[in-house]
Amino acid sequence: MDPRTKHMLTAPPLPLLVRMATPSTLAFFVQGIVSLAEVWFIGRLGSISLAAIALSFPLLMLTQTLSGGAIGGAVASAIARALGAGDVTRAESLVWHALAIAIMGALILFAIFLIGGEAFITLLGGRGEVLEQSYSYALALLSGGVFIWMLGITSAIFRGMGNMQYPALAIMLGSIFQIPLSGCLILGAYGLPQLGIVGAAVSAVISGLLVSIVMLRRLSKSDGIIRLRLSAMSFSKENFEDILQVALPASLSPILTIATVLMLTAFVGRFGEAALAGYGIGSRIEFLIIPLVFGLGSSMTSLVGMGIGAGDIQRAERVGWIGGLSAGVIAGVVGIVLAIFPDGWIALFTQDPLVHTSAKDFIQIAGPCFFFQGLGLSLYFASQGANAMLWPVLATILRIAVAGCVSFSLGFIFDVGLTGIYYGAALGMISYAIIIAGALKFGAWRPSIK
Repeated sequence: MDPRTKHMLTAPPLPLLVRMATPSTLAFFVQGIVSLAEVWFIGRLGSISLAAIALSFPLLMLTQTLSGGAIGGAVASAIARALGAGDVTRAESLVWHALAIAIMGALILFAIFLIGGEAFITLLGGRGEVLEQSYSYALALLSGGVFIWMLGITSAIFRGMGNMQYPALAIMLGSIFQIPLSGCLILGAYGLPQLGIVGAAVSAVISGLLVSIVMLRRLSKSDGIIRLRLSAMSFSKENFEDILQVALPASLSPILTIATVLMLTAFVGRFGEAALAGYGIGSRIEFLIIPLVFGLGSSMTSLVGMGIGAGDIQRAERVGWIGGLSAGVIAGVVGIVLAIFPDGWIALFTQDPLVHTSAKDFIQIAGPCFFFQGLGLSLYFASQGANAMLWPVLATILRIAVAGCVSFSLGFIFDVGLTGIYYGAALGMISYAIIIAGALKFGAWRPSIK
């Protein structure tokens, strides 16, 4: 067995998780800063542009969470399980299957948007200039979405090998490049055209293209556990199934999570553009939790996958609990701090008092519940490594049901108003974490051991 794989199967979980997760956490934190920087740039354009990005931003998150989280996690899980079983040849073949899935996924998502994208944004409440800007952003993003998918999948291949450092460094450098590029394209500077919110989409595509090229070149020249070899480019139904049996159910989680945000966006949109713009700022903060947790969660995917591949269920479950609670604490602290001091950071994005109030109400209600978001999301990633996605999918379905029913009831039936919708979002996070953690407690991963 490769020494790195053996170390990952025997080292104490907490120090190993910290060591593996630190590079990825820093990288995805920087990536989260890109998202906030874009809100700051877009805020300079006015509340209409903020409302437009609130409608279309979930499509970017769907692309990133599908490629890097759901399907990317399935890729990392399959490669980690192959390496845990000592099968390097199969792991190298899985790399080509993963790249093929990335291309297919990007094309399918783009085709779906071309068919029903405008009608969907209209259904969410997009009208007039808000609809026009939102649709233009989404069209630019998804037309180049294959590069964002390649970025997510290639990063996952490295994570499956247990190499968190290199993709983290590549993503950080790409993010640092993306921030000024976004600013220049959104606002127009240094001779570049002023594209408005479309500039944010163009910069995401360009960054994805450059970083994925760099990582693919490294993978082809790598002296690591596995390499991108032309001799390994043979496709089989078995290897596609190995990835897709985790990827397909796992994909339901980000799809339903984004559906939850879109549903809440539609509810908030009934209270006007200012409320929608404020929720757009708040929901970006909620999505910042995803990259914060993703660094830890992706490490859990690899470690749990290797534990399952080696037949060590006790170690896999221990990694799940230690990582899950750690992620919950990190997310919870961030949420509470933002909720206690909302005025300072919201003022960076808007000076409109109505927009400010909407964002403040959201973070003060939902922020303290970020602990549950972090716990549930990290255990979702760990469940990918265990090839046990039933309960995470059920938990996500319950989340959208709880958030939808509570938000609609409080917001429109009992006339609590906008804050009632935010209470529904918070209760959805709590139910999500309780179901996934309860499933792990009662042995949901144990049938994965053959």
